[in-house]
Amino acid sequence: MLVSRRGFLGVFAGLAAAAGIPALWSRYMPHYTGPVSDHFDGVRFFDPDGSPPKGFGELLRWQREGGRVPWPQWVPSPFADTPPERVTSGIRLSFVGHASWLIQVAGMNILVDPVWSERASPFAFAGPKRVNDPGIAFEKLPSIDAALVSHGHYDHLDVVTLSRLQARFSPRVITPLGNDLTMKAHNSAIRANAFDWDDRIELGHGVAVTLVPTRHWSARGLLDRNKALWASFVLETPAGKIYIVCDSGYGSGVHFRRAREKHGPFRAAILPIGAYEPRWFMGDQHMNPEEAVKALADCGAERALAHHHGTFQLTNEAIDAPVKDLAAALKAADVSHDKFRVLKPGEVFVI
Repeated sequence: MLVSRRGFLGVFAGLAAAAGIPALWSRYMPHYTGPVSDHFDGVRFFDPDGSPPKGFGELLRWQREGGRVPWPQWVPSPFADTPPERVTSGIRLSFVGHASWLIQVAGMNILVDPVWSERASPFAFAGPKRVNDPGIAFEKLPSIDAALVSHGHYDHLDVVTLSRLQARFSPRVITPLGNDLTMKAHNSAIRANAFDWDDRIELGHGVAVTLVPTRHWSARGLLDRNKALWASFVLETPAGKIYIVCDSGYGSGVHFRRAREKHGPFRAAILPIGAYEPRWFMGDQHMNPEEAVKALADCGAERALAHHHGTFQLTNEAIDAPVKDLAAALKAADVSHDKFRVLKPGEVFVI
């Protein structure tokens, strides 16, 4: 019974809505309060162009149906990056793993959804566990100026890593509304600043970030669903703009087309390609590789870098399925593989 319960809690935590203890704990967590808007009803956030996440009954149906392809316990990357202290020319993007990146540009060092913990979970004993090390060892990080945290799911908002970053670098943390409360409840020293969709924040050295709508949701437990906001990011730099989509469904593609219309052109887009099976459960909130290729066309970026795959098993597909399915989708769309690159943790791409 213990094993099955751990498995259940692990899968649920992987969806970033933990069961059991976190469900009760979230009742006492502080939640965002603010004026009603076109995407906040006074209690919960919503996407006017999206759809709500599946319910608990549908989660149980998914678990009953099975179909989960086992991943290997350990799949090390052959790469390990030791970044320079600063980059003043061009844009250097280092893939840490899953949805975590180090972006170095204009003398600024910026982390995206930093997760260095062993598990993407509220539990020490269960939940998705890394199958490879972070592509940059924590002690080899350069001085971090800012961190962008897209939403509250455990594979994106890792309070333990944020506390480590605070202790070593004290970076500014930019996050959507409500997620700052989660961070500060864990560690009040974390320099978290929360913003709404379409807010633009100057980071310095000619670098700025704008939070933009994305088709997703957020939760840390069963009782706090959508009580914090989620977002993608447009990073403006002297070397051009990068569209950073940490987690998103595709829908009609409207979010990607609007990003292009309002914020383009983009030198690059960082797009998720994993955690997409079964489609009946995941399709509204997570793109599959075929949809990611459509998203690249919609947003109009010069190139894309894939992420959200190959480190934490969150859903049913095999560990290599996202990369294989992306290759097939690129071929079907007659798009060069060089236009949509897949990196392994520790690999670097320079613009």
